[in-house]
Amino acid sequence: MDAVPVDVVVIGAGQAGLSAAYHLRHRGFEPVGSGAAERTFVVLDAERAPGGAWQHRWESLRMETVNGIHELPGFAVPPADPRASARSVLPAYFDAYERRFDLRVQRPVDVRRVERADDDPRGRLRVSTDVGSWSARWVVNATGTWRRPFWPHYPGSDAFRGRQLHVHDYIAADRFAGERVVIVGAGISAIQLLDEISRVADTFWVTRDELRWDAGDFDTAARIAAIAGVEERVRQGLPPGSVISVTGLHWNRWAQAAHNRGVLVRHPMFERIEPGGVRMPDGSFEPADAILWATGFRADIPHLAPLGLRTPAGGVRVANGRSLDEPRLFLIGYGPSQSTVGANRAGRDAVRAIMADLASDTPATAVSTHR
Repeated sequence: MDAVPVDVVVIGAGQAGLSAAYHLRHRGFEPVGSGAAERTFVVLDAERAPGGAWQHRWESLRMETVNGIHELPGFAVPPADPRASARSVLPAYFDAYERRFDLRVQRPVDVRRVERADDDPRGRLRVSTDVGSWSARWVVNATGTWRRPFWPHYPGSDAFRGRQLHVHDYIAADRFAGERVVIVGAGISAIQLLDEISRVADTFWVTRDELRWDAGDFDTAARIAAIAGVEERVRQGLPPGSVISVTGLHWNRWAQAAHNRGVLVRHPMFERIEPGGVRMPDGSFEPADAILWATGFRADIPHLAPLGLRTPAGGVRVANGRSLDEPRLFLIGYGPSQSTVGANRAGRDAVRAIMADLASDTPATAVSTHR
């Protein structure tokens, strides 16, 4: 089957992808199939319904506790009850957004490969999916991380008789009522769920490293510093890492609540998992009915492997949301643009760069240093 020609393919219809689609629309691009459009784009999404990762978040994540939620450009989140579930309100908002701006997201579409159509650095990229192929001048990858939860490997995990789950699969605290739960991880999700689960269960919190608590608020200056640190990592081709790896932990409502109830007690990481619990470094045994891995996510970019962009360090070299080694490719919702505000800006900036390329009638030339 011949590839369908299009100027821009946007992969993913979460926060970053919809931001990019909005700005493409604003700059005169039209969805494929709109008629005799001069400039075209298509948004491909693997989900069966609008909402990105929000439709899968846990039940207890309320609008009042959503961390750093920021409206999509051009259309504010409608007023909602602060006690309403985020996974109900936000997918409906995304659905309304797609219809309001006539983005015509195609779903469910599984993108399997992105590769160069030929050796011409000014040529096209071929996007192959389970329903056909597209030939694009630019690809805006906005697949985020939700579909790639990170599970560290520990000896004995296969022998554990209890339940193991990742934050990705968490639903609600009441599923653990009366149990003993080992919670693994040092991020905001680990602390939020520690506070939540500890109200109905006996919790035991472990982290790989000692915690570095920052007494200051996570204010604008702290956020800028965190983003700058992650930006430098991805520019060098290092894995993006987490904000906490750059800034340390900041006190928040969940940490304070858990501390006040005496459950914010960090223990060193266990050495192995046994059928009935975990074995600690000092040889002691901690029984467990369940292990919750709040160990983060990895960039969902296996489909970009044919481009050969991964560095020996395991990352992709990106600056200002654009691949340094394949400038026809933008990675947004990656590294510093993983946050909701950052994703919005990254979508806008990617489209600005595409418009600059159109003005000069050529993408920038790749400058690879690792291939």
